[in-house]
Amino acid sequence: MRKGILSIGAAFAALSLGLTACGGGDEGTGAAPETTGAAPATSAAAPQGKIGVILPDSKSSARWETADRKYLEEAFKAAGVAYDIQNAQGDKTQFQTIADQMITGGVTVLAIVNLDSGTGKAVLDKAKAQGIATIDYDRLTLGGKADYYVSFDNTAVGKLQGEGLSKCLDDAKAEKPIISYLNGSPTDNNATLFKEGYDGVLKPKFDSGDYVKGPEDSVPDWDNAQAGTLFEQQLTKEPKIAGVLAANDGLGNAAIAVLKKNNLNGKVPVTGQDATAQGLQNILAGDQCMTVYKAVKQEADATAQLAIALAKGEKPAATGTVKDSETGADVPAVLLTPVAIYKDNVKDVVADGYVTKEELCTGDFAALCTEAGIS
Repeated sequence: MRKGILSIGAAFAALSLGLTACGGGDEGTGAAPETTGAAPATSAAAPQGKIGVILPDSKSSARWETADRKYLEEAFKAAGVAYDIQNAQGDKTQFQTIADQMITGGVTVLAIVNLDSGTGKAVLDKAKAQGIATIDYDRLTLGGKADYYVSFDNTAVGKLQGEGLSKCLDDAKAEKPIISYLNGSPTDNNATLFKEGYDGVLKPKFDSGDYVKGPEDSVPDWDNAQAGTLFEQQLTKEPKIAGVLAANDGLGNAAIAVLKKNNLNGKVPVTGQDATAQGLQNILAGDQCMTVYKAVKQEADATAQLAIALAKGEKPAATGTVKDSETGADVPAVLLTPVAIYKDNVKDVVADGYVTKEELCTGDFAALCTEAGIS
């Protein structure tokens, strides 16, 4: 399994070559606000432009602040480029306000993680009208016509979740298990792609009668509290739920909390995504079946490479395309490969540096970490 994670790094090295552009840039200038990094005056290779990044929230997943911000900042600082990274905290009005501030503040490249395609498109339209290069980061903005899109293969993420749940049910020798769904936000195109992936695995089992389709809900804004309420309603409606396809670790943990109240944790497999410390702890404890690890550093680095090249006035090449289902247009894209994580390879996420032993192996989890070979 370690080989699988390392292979992502090899693929990213190849991407790095593909993204290298041929132009040059002058030294960056301009004062930086508190959340901004400015190019050093002595850096002869500093890009001319300034990069703006809008993150979506810190509630749906810890990754946006603990991983994405950190890795983007590291990449921009290493390149000596001026940057401004802000978080909309799930507020669509704030998202647009931040974008307006960045546009008037002189960004020449804008990367966004949209809250929904409508809000995202409005922001991208404003940016493009000002000649600002645009990048959809992690989530594709339908109809937004961004210049580039960087993400993981999200259909593949869902496929891994469907296969993971099926594996855990097979291991438990479950017969005609009733499966419930906690899908991601209905306004997030990624959630649609995840569902496409796990439906591709599970629907044939429903059709054959091997599995039984149970309650299904999409969780607005990936809100974990709402997920808990929705799952409690699902379990009341169908007490014999035997498996939960939860679209990320936060939703999975919400379901696990309800299962614990009903003494069903560890008996009902639950999926996840993002390989958060909490999700990995749930796996070590036997309460969560699996998660999907997405090497966020590689996504952030690929985005930073594109943004830095664009800030220099270059036109970097992407390695592929994705189709915008709303416009039918092909968007230049960089897609990375996700990895399924089970109890026996949680250690690979730690070895990769995404989660530290110190944050994972706390309290009662210390012994579980030792059992799982985490050192």
